[in-house]
Amino acid sequence: MTDCIERSISRRELLRGAAVGLTAVSAGLPSLSGVQSTQYRVAVIGRTGRGNYGHGLDVVWNDVSQTQVVAVADEDAEGRAAAAKRLNAPNAYADYRRMLEKERPQIVSVAPRWLDCHHDMVLACAECGCHVFLEKPMCRSLAQADAMIAAMEKRNLKLAIAHQSRYSPALAHAKKAIAEAGLLGDIVELRGRGKEDRRGGGEDLMVLGTHVMDLMRFFAGDPQWCFAQVRADRRSVTKGDVREGAEGIGPLAGDEIHATYGFDAATMGYFSTHRAAHGAAKRFGLQIYGTKGILTTTTGAVPDVWFVEDPAWQPGRSKAPWRQISSAGIGKPEPLSDRGHRLGNRLIALDLIRAIETNTQPNGSMYDGRAALEMILAVYESHRLKAPVELPLQNRKHPLTLL
Repeated sequence: MTDCIERSISRRELLRGAAVGLTAVSAGLPSLSGVQSTQYRVAVIGRTGRGNYGHGLDVVWNDVSQTQVVAVADEDAEGRAAAAKRLNAPNAYADYRRMLEKERPQIVSVAPRWLDCHHDMVLACAECGCHVFLEKPMCRSLAQADAMIAAMEKRNLKLAIAHQSRYSPALAHAKKAIAEAGLLGDIVELRGRGKEDRRGGGEDLMVLGTHVMDLMRFFAGDPQWCFAQVRADRRSVTKGDVREGAEGIGPLAGDEIHATYGFDAATMGYFSTHRAAHGAAKRFGLQIYGTKGILTTTTGAVPDVWFVEDPAWQPGRSKAPWRQISSAGIGKPEPLSDRGHRLGNRLIALDLIRAIETNTQPNGSMYDGRAALEMILAVYESHRLKAPVELPLQNRKHPLTLL
């Protein structure tokens, strides 16, 4: 591993046209402006049957002309062969550590959706001097997140987290209109909900809640405190209710969760999830209530974003019309037809390249990934202590292990 550790990325190897111009076109992905340069060597880590390749964190590089996938790692032989074929990867490995040592990539997609591997994989990438595009959520505990960040900071490496909503052009328009034009007046409430399907409760909080928490921070900044309750079968959960979560999530508890967050000034945030009898996945997203009106959004790079200028929050009574905010701006139809992960992942990949070249942080950085995780785990910490908890949390262990 010595050669790998000693390797550093030369600036002349980086993209010279780091400023990325994105033109929204209805037929497909944004176009790229800037001067082409030496291609980045990219590797992909997946785990077939145990998180696979996440939400397209492997194939995203097929859409980024400044990169070349040089290798893929997957412990499953069949999955490894399939990945190498779809990525046109010349080399494939069963052991991702061996791949990093041999191939010396500059960027690595740590793609598995399961969380049990994120910590070890990111530490291995950091040891080899690799920047990382990481599937969400970041990891299982704040202690793991702290270790991952420390390892990346030691080598001045960048990590981008797969929170696609943060890269949405529509939400960029919305944030600017709220912050600069006072679209909603003073923000007083943010209301988020998970998908509330069979995963309602603890699994929903961890897997989908990370998107909602990141959106809350995107619009309102960092929360100062959290007060929450976790319930199972309509009673407060205890140590006996703690279970190992699916997909390597780690400790989970509860089928019903209610959390309150205090932001700056008079802004309050609320997140709830339960196993809904009706309308599962229909309420997933965030609503923002201001003194002049309401904004509601789903998640993703091309979310449904609507607002109404009504300080009473009763547009049915006031007859105030709902207006759309699209990738093209306020009151304009959505020009982008691709509403899946492909666009969001490409925006993240391009921004990661920009961050590497300019020695800045990605728009959705490792710090943002940890902050969303901290909001999630603050729910369990508050429940454990039966009191509000200040953020950042002093306890870096998983609170459910301390019940």
